[in-house]
Amino acid sequence: MGSSDAGSKDKGKANGEKEKVLFTDSGIKVKRIYTERDAKRRKKERDGGGVEDAGKYPFTRGIYPEMYRERIWTMRQYTGFGSAEETNRRFKFLLEHGQTGLSLAFDLPTQTGYDSDDPRAEGEVGRVGVAISCIDDMMRCFDGIPLDKVSTSMTINSTATTLLAFYIGVAESQGVPIGILRGTLQNDILKEYIARNTYIYPPEQSMRLFVDSMEFCSKNMPSWYPVSISGYHIREAGSNAVQELAFTFSNAIAYVDACIERGLKVDDFAPRLSFFFCCTMDILEEVAKFRAARRIWATIMKERYNASNEKSMHLRFHVQTSGESLTAQQPDNNVIRVTLQALAAVLGGCQSLHTNSRDEALSLPTEESVRIALRTQQIIAYESGVTRVVDPLGGSYYIEHLTDEIEDRVWKYLRRIERMGGSLKAIEKGYFQQEIRENAYRIKKEVDEGSRVIVGVNKFVEKEAEVPEIMRIDPALERKQVERLKAFKADRDKAKVEHMISRLEDAAESGHNLMPYIVESVKARVTLGEISNAFRRVFGVYQPKLVI
Repeated sequence: MGSSDAGSKDKGKANGEKEKVLFTDSGIKVKRIYTERDAKRRKKERDGGGVEDAGKYPFTRGIYPEMYRERIWTMRQYTGFGSAEETNRRFKFLLEHGQTGLSLAFDLPTQTGYDSDDPRAEGEVGRVGVAISCIDDMMRCFDGIPLDKVSTSMTINSTATTLLAFYIGVAESQGVPIGILRGTLQNDILKEYIARNTYIYPPEQSMRLFVDSMEFCSKNMPSWYPVSISGYHIREAGSNAVQELAFTFSNAIAYVDACIERGLKVDDFAPRLSFFFCCTMDILEEVAKFRAARRIWATIMKERYNASNEKSMHLRFHVQTSGESLTAQQPDNNVIRVTLQALAAVLGGCQSLHTNSRDEALSLPTEESVRIALRTQQIIAYESGVTRVVDPLGGSYYIEHLTDEIEDRVWKYLRRIERMGGSLKAIEKGYFQQEIRENAYRIKKEVDEGSRVIVGVNKFVEKEAEVPEIMRIDPALERKQVERLKAFKADRDKAKVEHMISRLEDAAESGHNLMPYIVESVKARVTLGEISNAFRRVFGVYQPKLVI
């Protein structure tokens, strides 16, 4: 987001001059200067009136006492394109250049439950992520990468259970016990109905798959995060910082309620909940947002769910810099945008971070652009000095005021959503969607009018457009992927495959946890599309209501 004077007005000063009133991206009024009185908490300190410390409830200043003084965040660059082999090469390139965690992007057919040879997948195979249709694809993706040594994040939602099963299959082929696997499954289906639309099944059935995976991981994969509850896509769809937190935490409450209803104890699964937030251009508001987020989540877990384990109250979150803020015009400017956003994420205390590449408004990033994005994190970590102190901006009058103000506004949203009946009801009514649309329209109007400056787009524009080298996906990759998948399907025990699909459908019609059946199916060489189609036949396909 660019800087905005939108909604500003002149206010008389004592000397007769007019003072301009400005607002943050979330519409919070910004005064000319802040003092100690502005920074005082409007509520009694929760630790009995003392000064808040990192590592102590409500964790405003950080969930760990030492934060980056002890260990810097995980540098997790998002990767996935074309074929499994291409993605495998990029993974190895990043690991060689100092990346500390893998993050896997999938193409649209994989996200929406279609095999690469499905006619509906034509033209989309490998375009915005890697094509994974079967266990052999996943084997190629992680060939030569020891899963007991790396942490892997998978950005997948509707088909998350199947991709987790593929990953388990790869681990077992390497002789790695699934109990030691480390990583994160995004698996946040509710935000799909709100912001991204790569859902398949109706919300109730999708929530069942979510709880099945939570239950399975809590019993079998203690080092794995089975969900990354995402505000990122809500923000990229057009929400502001306050809405991002409010809608994300509303979804989180729905997930926790569903797990408790299944019979899981909050302190058994809550420590493995993780979050995923966006960081955009209003960098001081973003820092305050992360500080407020920790406080809000700690309060929800302690006061709403009576969690007794402090780890249940920890807000562990990944940050990705804002793709929506990147511009195709003057793409080198995006290096500066990403640097500022990454710095804000670090000042806000993230646990892992992805930095976007300068050319992502044009295409998937080149290796050179990815290297610059990774080096951006490394320079912040090792040269900037910001890792030497916990919560470096804590105590700033402005930051403390913004933290309080954001927290108050988020609680107002949460109470309103609660009165509607929670996230599922709010989604059905189109409430989240309408709020996001209205804010997105406001931002677009400000850009069009010039009150929100985007450098190189509506100000400081250059006549000669830059045309950098961009990555192009070879169409031959799709043909090769389709041919290979057809060969995979032909070289199977068809009777065994049909039997496993029938078992899946029977399990879906019953109340059984589906994860063991999905794991068994992928080992029997059932494909992602076949598993998804089995669930389509039982669960149906979601058709959103027209909200006027």
